[in-house]
Amino acid sequence: MKVIICGAGQVGWQIARHLSGEKNDVTVVDNNPDLVRRATDTLDVQGIAGFASYPDILDRAGARDADMIIAATFSDEVNMVTCQVAHSVFSVPRKIARLRARSYLEAIYSDLYRRDHMPIDVVISPELEVAEAALRRLAAPAAFDVEQFLGGQAQLLGIQIDDDCPVVNTPLRQLTDLFSTLRAIVVGVRRDGRLFAPEPGDQIFAGDDCYVCVHTEDVSRTLEVFGKTNRMQERVVVVGGGNVGLTVAKTLEEKARRVRTKVIEKNRKVAERAADALERTIVLNGDGLDSALLAEAGIGRADAILCVTDDDKTNMLTAVRAKSLGCPMAIALINDPTLIPLLGPLGIDAYINPRATTVSSILRHVRHGRVRGVYSIGDAEAEVIEAEVLSTSPMAGKPIRDIDFPEGVLVGAVMREGEVKRPSGNMVIEQGDTVVLFALSDDVPEVERLLQVSIDYF
Repeated sequence: MKVIICGAGQVGWQIARHLSGEKNDVTVVDNNPDLVRRATDTLDVQGIAGFASYPDILDRAGARDADMIIAATFSDEVNMVTCQVAHSVFSVPRKIARLRARSYLEAIYSDLYRRDHMPIDVVISPELEVAEAALRRLAAPAAFDVEQFLGGQAQLLGIQIDDDCPVVNTPLRQLTDLFSTLRAIVVGVRRDGRLFAPEPGDQIFAGDDCYVCVHTEDVSRTLEVFGKTNRMQERVVVVGGGNVGLTVAKTLEEKARRVRTKVIEKNRKVAERAADALERTIVLNGDGLDSALLAEAGIGRADAILCVTDDDKTNMLTAVRAKSLGCPMAIALINDPTLIPLLGPLGIDAYINPRATTVSSILRHVRHGRVRGVYSIGDAEAEVIEAEVLSTSPMAGKPIRDIDFPEGVLVGAVMREGEVKRPSGNMVIEQGDTVVLFALSDDVPEVERLLQVSIDYF
């Protein structure tokens, strides 16, 4: 597949890293020559320095025979024009744009993206994606990572294993026997910095980070098995009243079970805008790092604090201060992945990486086959892929134990006729099933082959 990626920032670079690693023909375009040089020096990609919306630049990038263009520059307008040029001049079949401004995302203006208007096939909104990720973290505070699959009927939980975990040193095969009705599968384990797909005889040790695919109805029970309690959130403090914080606060207001929310925002104009948009949420204008302001927001009685300003260090320090003032749960928005190893020692319970969230959203629309969802784990270490099994797939009609999966691939869940089932070795995968697969990055191309479809579907 020939792909042009416009924008060589962190998101563009990560997408290029994924796709070039899978032997796609990737060209990166950016008006910053240094970013282009970084991409070409570190990845197996071609690079063009110039403005992505210029027809001659897209022509040089190979737009005439490109299969897809991904517009992920810092400018919404450049991304939109790039897709228009790609469609009108070069007839690029698939166009994906990252758009940030809320005005472009209003449902009442969705006709804007029709093929005869502004031909964008997929619109990705980082702020909305991050807000949804934050809400998932709040819903499962005992997990450090949460993602939904199968229409919300299954979840991927990241669970840190503590010394007092009841199932420490227990082989996974024995877990299946002990909890035979529990619809949960450990699909990934990170130990000493290395992520791997465990085998039935592998044990869980204290200090491991486990990724568990679980039926949504069994989330609480699964957390109990791993020694965690899933406390209901009734009082939440949100630090940062921008697009992400405002979306989270609005959603919490609309929940049937009321969550008392307070928002702290340093910029007065942004705080006033948030106060106008919210009905039952108190908005405080000030610095979230201020102990007195946190106390005024009731941080000692809060169930969680969500730090979502646009500054990583502010988010980290605010989370640490909130914990010191008695808040039991702290979640921080972290853009820089090199800071993530510091969160554990600082006592920060969970984090949201906007870059990984956006990359996952884009990959969902890049993967071959009937892929419905993709979630990127860690620093592009693995992917969890939700896909429909078609008649042309080598998986169809075979028991799971007979499918030629690579070592780094595990089946986490299977949905058949609307019912989510826990997979077992003798379960036969049927045409029309939807499967959730954990795959280490090196094994993703083989997963795509197993999900292959006839040419009619492209």
